[in-house]
Amino acid sequence: MKILEALNDRRYLLSDGAWGTFLQAKGLRSGECPELWNKTHRNDVLDIGKSYIEAGADMIETNSFGGSTFKLKHYGLEDDCFELNKLAAEISREAAGPEKLVLGSIGPTGKFLMMGDVTEEELYESFKLQATGLAEGGADAICIETFYAIDEAEIAIKASKDNTDLEVICTFTFEKSPDGKFHTMMGAAPKDIVDPLLKAGADIIGTNCGNGFKDMIGIIQEIRNNNETVPLLVHANAGLPLLENGETKFPDTPELMAELAPKLISAGANILGGCCGTTPEHIRAIKTSIDQVK
Repeated sequence: MKILEALNDRRYLLSDGAWGTFLQAKGLRSGECPELWNKTHRNDVLDIGKSYIEAGADMIETNSFGGSTFKLKHYGLEDDCFELNKLAAEISREAAGPEKLVLGSIGPTGKFLMMGDVTEEELYESFKLQATGLAEGGADAICIETFYAIDEAEIAIKASKDNTDLEVICTFTFEKSPDGKFHTMMGAAPKDIVDPLLKAGADIIGTNCGNGFKDMIGIIQEIRNNNETVPLLVHANAGLPLLENGETKFPDTPELMAELAPKLISAGANILGGCCGTTPEHIRAIKTSIDQVK
């Protein structure tokens, strides 16, 4: 099934919630490689995917956000890039079953073209390895997410389109400035990403991380004002993290996110899901809200 086809049938779809904070709750320690858990803690990773499917998600991501050769090199695992991404997709494919969709997650490399610490060819080859590994593992789409540099995102989209036949999603993360406007750390506003990402070949665009549903409304409105037709995806945090008694907590409850979900849809979102701090309970509550909108 294609996501665009599913949207034609249903108009709004529900994605999953956080993976990183969920892995930490399951025992992932600081300094460990999350993607290596696809080998060493397969059942824990599988349980995360299943929990979101059971909560009502139409699609789930893969445990491959930091699966680039550049990120894996920190752990001496750069040669395992293809394998770890393939395993990530296989696990989520098993959790999703034949009826639900799998989004192969690709995060930024942490390298900057403008600084000269990486070449376009090196980025392309890393993204190619990730995308082909995810495709072979059974992903239905590639989700290029939490990006902040347009040039890097363009290369990731091209590598995915050139080497797979999967749909490509691309989402950026934005920070709110004191004047209430949103920009990436590289200075791009939500409206600035639209034309470059679509020209590069993205099928779906949007925003994730960095903000809760409340602030995502304005970001989605700005993107939608720039393009009336492209499907938009939102993976929002459960609010901004707070440190309480040495523990990181996220303030937005499932009820609050469910309350704000219709406003995001009114702003132009087509696919809703969660990022850091969101749980199956958040996704279940959002599903109830989306179903009422439908």
